[in-house]
Amino acid sequence: MKLGFIGLGIMGKPMSKNLLKAGHELVVTDFNKSAVEELVSLGAKSVANSAEVAKECDVIITMLPNSPHVRSVALGENGILDTAKPGTILIDMSSIDPVESKAIGAKLAEKGIDMLDAPVSGGEPKAIDGTLSVMVGGKKDLFDKYYEVLKNMAGSVVYVGELGAGNIAKLANQIIVALNISAVSEALTFAQKAGASPELVYQAIRGGLAGSTVLDAKAPLMLDRKFAPGFRIELHIKDLTNAINAGHSVSAPLPLTAQAMEIMQVLKADGLEKEDHSSIVKYYEKLANIQLER
Repeated sequence: MKLGFIGLGIMGKPMSKNLLKAGHELVVTDFNKSAVEELVSLGAKSVANSAEVAKECDVIITMLPNSPHVRSVALGENGILDTAKPGTILIDMSSIDPVESKAIGAKLAEKGIDMLDAPVSGGEPKAIDGTLSVMVGGKKDLFDKYYEVLKNMAGSVVYVGELGAGNIAKLANQIIVALNISAVSEALTFAQKAGASPELVYQAIRGGLAGSTVLDAKAPLMLDRKFAPGFRIELHIKDLTNAINAGHSVSAPLPLTAQAMEIMQVLKADGLEKEDHSSIVKYYEKLANIQLER
């Protein structure tokens, strides 16, 4: 299948590589020319902008930082709407405000262009190995039609409802992840401060009810002081901002989410926003005046 792919960042580049490995023909564009050149070297075709992608492709995937970027690529100057034919499908895999997903989809629908919102979870490692979790909102028949395309990048692809529901599910995911990392950080910092080995405490609890994917993914990074970004704090701040805004819009209180946001804001003020969100532990270390060690 011939696919357009817009957005070759930390997630989009490995995702697009997996589409090439699956045998798809790919037309790509991004401001990062080195990423574009890397995809071209693997067989993709480069074009100047989103309008050029839409001119060549009836199926377009976007993987962009936030709502304004998706709006610009879809509806702005030299955007998808400029050249897309009726029947074109936009699969937006960015993590954005679900209200914006619905608004962008409505504008595209006026010109006969369909949209799925299909944000992902799993970070860069799962983007590389093609085992992302994808949460999809939109028309069920379109989900069924493009399920296999999404599976080329993912281990799990789940339909969750109408357009916007994908991003609602993603925001729920990000709330849970943020609170899990905070809980792991708080617990391990407590364990060391109280005189126990955080490494042995981690090993003791991982097989019980407190065990989780987040615990197994992030506790070793904290103990090894490995904070290179798999998912940057600044991106998690973006997601929690969208979650809090969406929560306010439907009168859903998010008090724990707000607390996690403030923890991340402290880390941003300390200049750590480019680090992995496992750096939340540094907030607790600062409070307790210790540093985790194995």
